[in-house]
Amino acid sequence: MNLLERVWYQHRWYHWPLLCLLAPLSLLFWALSALRRLAFIVGVKQTEKVSAAVVIVGNISVGGNGKTPLVVCLAQWLRQEGYRPGILSRGYGGNSNTYPVSVTAESLAQEVGDEPVLMRQHVLCPMVVDPLRPRGALMLIEQHKCDVILCDDGLQHYALERDIEIVVMDGNRRCGNEFLLPMGPLREGLWRLDKADFVVLNGGLATRGEHLMSLAPGRLVNVKYPNQSKSLTDFASPVIAAAGIGNPQRFFELLAAKQVKLKACLSFADHYQFKESDLPQETVLMTEKDAVKCRHFAHDDWWYLPVSAKLTEQFKQQFLLKLKSVSK
Repeated sequence: MNLLERVWYQHRWYHWPLLCLLAPLSLLFWALSALRRLAFIVGVKQTEKVSAAVVIVGNISVGGNGKTPLVVCLAQWLRQEGYRPGILSRGYGGNSNTYPVSVTAESLAQEVGDEPVLMRQHVLCPMVVDPLRPRGALMLIEQHKCDVILCDDGLQHYALERDIEIVVMDGNRRCGNEFLLPMGPLREGLWRLDKADFVVLNGGLATRGEHLMSLAPGRLVNVKYPNQSKSLTDFASPVIAAAGIGNPQRFFELLAAKQVKLKACLSFADHYQFKESDLPQETVLMTEKDAVKCRHFAHDDWWYLPVSAKLTEQFKQQFLLKLKSVSK
């Protein structure tokens, strides 16, 4: 946990001098965010409406909250219910020569981003990456005939008109000290939660109409040889854990809760572009999001842990009911 994260989440009295120093920057952040929202409200900036239902899965705080597993879960649900969903992503960390770009089984994380490559391994529906979300949404509609657009992130990107908003929160960290960036972890104030259609809590205790989500780990998969798998209980000796996600500690705690002995925990920045020299040539356990960037130079004993989102039947029924009411 870096210094800012300690200030955001630990609530210590001796953090207040730094918070006071950061206050002018948070005030500036608030002003710029408010002006941007106002620009869309009064029509200075245009919001584009598309013919498919648009579902935003985002958050109001920085860091990994579990958006991607939820998008995968929703895509699988919708296909079972007879919809034709498509996934739209900004493709953070990717650098394609052209946009919009379709995500295929051969797509590289360096081109389309790590999260789209991860999702491609779990869903069969069309996926498009485009920094300009309305343009990417139109590609999903015109080329793939999608009737529901699932946006992985994008709660604060108002250029694409949305029909349903789902805010995902870390159930343990929640909103930290509840200040805006950089004093706190929030991109928008707590008022934003009341505007969303659903608040999904990743772990913790759900209250005030929140819907609980849990992440269920599967079997470990070999990064280099994905046809090989192991149980978490197969590792008797201590291993190294590595994570380049928004909240690496969550991954380390999950392994510890499963009685995996850890001799070292290596934390990297979210969306970190791994090099072979970053990880030791011995047993390493990593997240699936990290594995998609390591598979071309992986050691024989590197493994990743896939997780799947588990949601309540109540959330599923309420979500489908809301979707039917906004479908075009």
